[in-house]
Amino acid sequence: MKKTILALGVTALFFTACQDTPKADSTEATDAQTVDSSDLIKGVTYNADLTQSSVKWTGTKPIGQHEGTFTLKSGSLLVADNNVTGGKFVFDINSLTIIDKDTAGTSKLKGHLLSPDFFDAAQFPEASFEITNVTTGADTADKELVMKDATHTITGNLTLKGITKSISFPAKVSVTDANVTADANFNIDRTQWQLVYGNDKSLGDKFIRPTVNIVLHLVANK
Repeated sequence: MKKTILALGVTALFFTACQDTPKADSTEATDAQTVDSSDLIKGVTYNADLTQSSVKWTGTKPIGQHEGTFTLKSGSLLVADNNVTGGKFVFDINSLTIIDKDTAGTSKLKGHLLSPDFFDAAQFPEASFEITNVTTGADTADKELVMKDATHTITGNLTLKGITKSISFPAKVSVTDANVTADANFNIDRTQWQLVYGNDKSLGDKFIRPTVNIVLHLVANK
């Protein structure tokens, strides 16, 4: 009887430990899009609030997950007729901070993520996202949105490790005369930016899922 209870306990622990990527809206990475130069001169500039804006990421593997953040280095949005018409944000890769509940190994993990195995921060110290299109409403043609209160679809060029891909995701955007806020929660496939370490399923419990969850909170003030 004790062996049965122990076996059940181990099984429960195993399934509890197994981590799936957080449920979020998925995005396909395609070829980078050209930014319309005429859009760059339209609208009033709202400068990013570096202290209020945040980028959080979650990576998962069969036996756990890791969470972290990046700090915004610079950024701005253009607003015309109460609509976002463009903008660009730059993120400091070396600002990477691990926020796991279990802090054991945090320093080692950060060093590994900044190494050439992942972000190669020495060679590519910045990442950026430049908006190429913003449309009102969210694309629900082929899927049910996880972010139910999304108000817009944002398309832009995401650059990581010197590789630029276009992505689109639903976002909740609020524009006032004083500021703009935008929130999004979506998943990307890291391998499309050559972040391929640990992607081979034959690695077993050392396997790291290619899907990474990104939670954005952007604030820009007039």
